[in-house]
Amino acid sequence: MEIDDAATRWSTDDRTGKPLLVLLHGYGSDEDDLFGLVRFLPDAFAVASVAAPLTPPWPLPGRSWYPIDGLDGRDPSHVTAAAEALVRWLEPLAAHAPSVALLGFSQGAAVSLQALRISPDLVGAVVALSGYASTGDLPLDAQLAQSRPPVFWGRGTHDDIIGAHLVQHTTEWLPGHSTLTGRVYPGLTHSISEDELIDVRRFLETWIES
Repeated sequence: MEIDDAATRWSTDDRTGKPLLVLLHGYGSDEDDLFGLVRFLPDAFAVASVAAPLTPPWPLPGRSWYPIDGLDGRDPSHVTAAAEALVRWLEPLAAHAPSVALLGFSQGAAVSLQALRISPDLVGAVVALSGYASTGDLPLDAQLAQSRPPVFWGRGTHDDIIGAHLVQHTTEWLPGHSTLTGRVYPGLTHSISEDELIDVRRFLETWIES
């Protein structure tokens, strides 16, 4: 499983000295989807929107980070495999950036948090929107419990895509393994709102300036 670097969309060609923000789309979408968020994000970032490495089963469109089978069919090992592919793609880029943050939606949020867990020295912060932290333990979870990197987790009260047990697990797991900024948006479904984007921008600006 590998990331197609040729499919990546960049916000700028001049990335020298800029912190890197990587956007990870959701299931059945592609690299064009979250790229529309660039105008809502801090100008200080060089933003890369990547294409997930898998294709969902026909006739679903777009790309996927890992297979799913119903609302409960999310194998943590598949999430880890996707995160490992992301880390392999990210490592050479991170060598030329002062810092790296990930912003993922749904599947992309799960992969972003998993990438933080498997490579906490590479990823400085995570924005997880309408997603979850995978169940199970990973070898570097204890390191995260000590370092507590900044994580923004936003979700809607009317999101019926992420199962209640995964929401509950994430609610319990994140406070012990991150410096958490958690937001729940009344009436929001499995989507992103303007209020949430305002909070995301504030979170990223605070992280850059810290």
